Amino acid sequence: MPTTIQIKVATRERLKRFGHKGESYDDIIDRLMDYFEELDMERLIEERWKRLQREKGDYIPLDKV
Repeated sequence: MPTTIQIKVATRERLKRFGHKGESYDDIIDRLMDYFEELDMERLIEERWKRLQREKGDYIPLDKV
């Protein structure tokens, strides 16, 4: 059964830009959620965190500049 969600007009306009002709908002949202699930964001964040930890010695703190 369909439901209504409240979003800002600006959010709706952004959402439209992700859509394809004839695609409903539900289709767009569902496709975007599938995409992010496939990205495995948790793993991606963990990998980037580990890389930052390895590379942090390569950076100069702003207070030292």
